[in-house]
Formats: sequence, C-alpha cells, structure tokens
Amino acid sequence: MKTSGLTAANGAGIWIVLPAFNEAAALPRLLGAMERVAGAPFWRVVVVDDGSTDGTAAVARAHAGRLALTVLEHGANRGLAAAVRTGLGRACAQAPADAVVITMDADDTHDPAQIPRMVEAIRAGADVVIASRYRRGARQAGVPLHRVLLSAAAGWVLRVRFGLPGVRDYSCGFRAYRAGLLQRAHAAYGSRLVESRGFVVMTELLIKLVPLHPRVVEVPLELRYDRKVGPSKMPAAQTIVGYLRLVASRPSGPPPARSAAHTPK
Repeated sequence: MKTSGLTAANGAGIWIVLPAFNEAAALPRLLGAMERVAGAPFWRVVVVDDGSTDGTAAVARAHAGRLALTVLEHGANRGLAAAVRTGLGRACAQAPADAVVITMDADDTHDPAQIPRMVEAIRAGADVVIASRYRRGARQAGVPLHRVLLSAAAGWVLRVRFGLPGVRDYSCGFRAYRAGLLQRAHAAYGSRLVESRGFVVMTELLIKLVPLHPRVVEVPLELRYDRKVGPSKMPAAQTIVGYLRLVASRPSGPPPARSAAHTPK
C-alpha cells in the first residue's frame, strides 16, 4: 500500500475517512466543498483509493495543497469493508483520543456542510453521531425507489433484531465517532473489528461498538443521490445476503471490558 501526503498528526481535530473506488469525477466537488466548510477545527482527510482505475488517487492528491490530505492506495479493489478498515486504522493510529473521526461516501452524495453539526453533537457528549434518513428533517433527492425500499426494509429488520437505543438508521455511512471510542474498539477486537466484506460494514461496526456502551445520537441526513455520477456500486443481492447473515449471527471477537466504556460528561 502506497502512502502520500499527511504522515503524522499532532493535536485534536477532525479526521475524515473517504473510501473511494473510481470516484475521480465526484472527488473534486466533494473535496472542494470540504475546503469551503473547513474552519477553526483542523480537518485531516484520509482518502482510501480501493484499487481505482480512473485516476482517483491523482485527483485526490491535487487537493493536498489546500487540505491536510493523505491518500492510501490498495493495489487492487478489495471492497468497501477493506477500505473502511484501512481508513479507520490510520485515523485510530494517529488521531488523539479527543479528535472526531468522520466517515462518509466519496461519491458527493453526502454534504460536508453537515459535519459541523455532527461534530458539535460529539463535543456535547455523544460518542457516535449518525446522519439518519429516518429523522424529522431528513431529505433524499434522486434515490431510486428500489434503493429506498431496500434501505427501509433493512432498517426495520435491524431495528427489530438489535434495538439499539436512539438508532433508526443502521447502514448510513455518514457518521461521526469519538476517536477514543474507536481506539478502544480496535484494542478490544484487533483485526476482527471489521470482518465483513461488503456494504454491511457500517452496520457491523455499529453493532460491535455496543459492548463499549456508546451514547449514539442521530441527526437528519440530506442525501443528494442526484449528484451521483454513474450507477451505484452496491451489489443489491450480495448486500441483502450480508444483512441476513449479520442478523442471524452474533458479532464475533473478544467482548470489550465494561470498565473501558466511555461515560459522557
């Protein structure tokens, strides 16, 4: 894996993890929006190029002079879960415990203008903030009907199966985490924190954080699917099977010690 750009971090701030596969057309708009929103908190962007063939890494590096930006490259496409694992691993290794780690899609469907509100919720005591499609004020533009129905059905099943307090959207990838929480999870699970291979990774990660007793809150999501370039990369049948397996199984890995839980003040 090749690395360019940022190699070290000092002090707290906001770390943004962007798993990207063939997103050269979308990244300039997304990173440009980040440049306009980034303010007092120091933003550090980690783009994980998951074996792209369209120059995604080069496009991302072009913004390194305007953002504190790292590009991590997978030599071949390994899937979303592997890209999330790589990006969170870098953030956990380098971010201070009081930093905020953001995950979001690299296809310009998530608006960086929502990040300050999510960070504010972390600073107010939340450990995880989910940009939710199912909260009052949420908006979805341009999402195909089959995707809306699939997400709604998966959300209903996951709520029935896991019933996490305050959680209605289990699968949205636009989230904010307290870095210290992710670091404790990495210490407890090691490489088994992320074991899935596909788009169920965000649900798996959320479930595996439960033994740490995080305070989870949701804010309304504005999902701009109408800005997406090209077809969705999510294989629907494979994703459905992944959710069914997750619902039928128990999260694996050593259970984190209760004493390590974070209690918001």
